[in-house]
Amino acid sequence: MKIREITDAIEQYAPLRLQEEWDNAGIQVGNPEADVTGVLLCTDATETVVAEAIDRGFNLVISHHPLIFRGLKKIMGRTPVERTVAMAIKNDITIYSAHTNMDSAWQGVSFRMAEKIGMTDVQFLDNNPVPPYGELGSDTAGCGVIGNIQPMTAREVLKRVKEAFEVGAVRYSGDGDCMVSRVALCGGAGGFLLDKAVEQGAQLYVTADMRYHDFLDNCQRIVVADIGHYESEHFTKEIFLEIIQKKNPTFAVAFAKNETNQVNYL
Repeated sequence: MKIREITDAIEQYAPLRLQEEWDNAGIQVGNPEADVTGVLLCTDATETVVAEAIDRGFNLVISHHPLIFRGLKKIMGRTPVERTVAMAIKNDITIYSAHTNMDSAWQGVSFRMAEKIGMTDVQFLDNNPVPPYGELGSDTAGCGVIGNIQPMTAREVLKRVKEAFEVGAVRYSGDGDCMVSRVALCGGAGGFLLDKAVEQGAQLYVTADMRYHDFLDNCQRIVVADIGHYESEHFTKEIFLEIIQKKNPTFAVAFAKNETNQVNYL
């Protein structure tokens, strides 16, 4: 199987045209026409992840976050990105990323978050009509999701979130004892959707990278929770796995063992 066959399957699920203008999804390094020896899945394509791929004999690394966001004028090993690119090129490793296109796709990142905590009737929080794409036949893309959950207090929902997403600490504002039956979620930095969550009747909004004033200015109208960027998105690897296994159930594909969250908690 060629690398392009796998990346094409991912792009059928999450077309590159769905990515934000500032993003850099797609092939980061490597040759899409090479035969695949194995696929290593991760959130971030770091030096340790690429080294693991080399050790395991895998020549394709698929990450959620792009390795390269900005143009590289020199590759001299001065930064982690430069060293990772050099290591990949030297060892014939292809690195591919599906970022905001996977965030915006039907059954993408935020949908997987909702599944993890048992939400139902899940829909996009902010719809963006697009031409029909993919075998799912969906004619929409969007940002974040909103749906229903068995009524419980906001604090009980957050305990479920903390366990499901392996969160070291949850930052939140608002009344933790209020009853919640409608929840909005957004993987990654989701502050821009806070007003949408309120407008659509969510009592709790779970995302990452919230600013102090996002908490302060909204604590009277909705419970706002920040669970961490990595924590909110690391299950994206499961989506990659399912796409690849559907393409070829017997293919060598694995989650990176050496990947760790670079943000630590004391």
